[in-house]
Amino acid sequence: MPHPLRGKTAIVGVATAGTGEAHGRSPIELLGEAAVKACADAGIGLAEVDGIFAATSTHALPTLSASEYLGIRPKFTDGTNVGGSSFEAHMLHAALALDAGLCDVALICYGSNQRTASGRLVSMSEPQPFEAPYRPRHPINAYALAANRHMHQFGTTREQLAEVAVAARGWANLNPEAFARGPLSIADVLAARMVSDPLTSRDCCLVTDGGAAAIMVRADRARHLKRKPAYFLGGAAAQWHRTISQMPDLTVSAAAESGPRAFQMAGLSQKDVDLLMLYDAFTINTILFLEDLGFCPKGEGGRFVSGGAIAPGGRLAVNTNGGGLSCVHPGMYGMFLIVEAVRQLRGEAGERQLKRCEVALVHGNGGTLSSQVTAFLGGPAAL
Repeated sequence: MPHPLRGKTAIVGVATAGTGEAHGRSPIELLGEAAVKACADAGIGLAEVDGIFAATSTHALPTLSASEYLGIRPKFTDGTNVGGSSFEAHMLHAALALDAGLCDVALICYGSNQRTASGRLVSMSEPQPFEAPYRPRHPINAYALAANRHMHQFGTTREQLAEVAVAARGWANLNPEAFARGPLSIADVLAARMVSDPLTSRDCCLVTDGGAAAIMVRADRARHLKRKPAYFLGGAAAQWHRTISQMPDLTVSAAAESGPRAFQMAGLSQKDVDLLMLYDAFTINTILFLEDLGFCPKGEGGRFVSGGAIAPGGRLAVNTNGGGLSCVHPGMYGMFLIVEAVRQLRGEAGERQLKRCEVALVHGNGGTLSSQVTAFLGGPAAL
């Protein structure tokens, strides 16, 4: 039987703001602009928003800050923060709240001026007693550990990691909003400055500014609005550790749990998926998530992405906006995964638009491979 939440809610508006560099603008200003634009995209007034779902790197009380800035008195709020995957979790939480009648118009939003403010990363905001004595540089050292282990255990090569970055750049070159565009070869990635062996600067995500937002309503209303709805088909979250030293297996993320549960809720299999939006903070992420979400066997991710398999024209569409590696990455990237998935489902992605896109898998990652959240969005044909 279909899950009771499947197809009951839909995203009807999305927007971004200040992606790249937003000099002189604060995180709440970028969040606010994206929220206003997302409402306009949906054809819904800001005053109708009565549910706010937010997480940022700079606000301890994000829903209070967002609602005050926007002049909203919401009925329902959720400030869950599990890192960059927070917004995929917010979709699931908003679907629950809307279905229960606790709110009627849910706003999911984010804003950061990470690049122009300082560029500092915040993935390890509190002291970690088991890791602090070694003075790690987080998050890069954590992901380098995972990459090294995968290389040792499965024979994955630096060239295969580089394939992920080159594919992302290929998609970014089709996206006028992408921050990093232009030629990028495997040789370029390998020759770039080493940051944490085996990851060079080209294996690492961008540091940008940016805000993004989405508007979500119940399906009965979504069908009568001006934009093609992107229906929420299912989602699931899993977390097995906080610190990388406590990760049970450096080659297996909790996506191996969130993925199957989300697939079951959505009533879908891998062959049904037209688009994968995977949180590519580092090149190893994409390889791990392709494996853990069942698109290739464990250990085969490096070989799977080789030969341009996930680049434009490849056999599987992955991160069509250019990803965190070449499009945008303002500290937390999860909202931008959602925005691109919705644009592809609507047929509004311009030169990079897929010929067929009825089902999109959106997968968020938070912390140091810690929080994993998998969600599905689909067009009307997917219901």
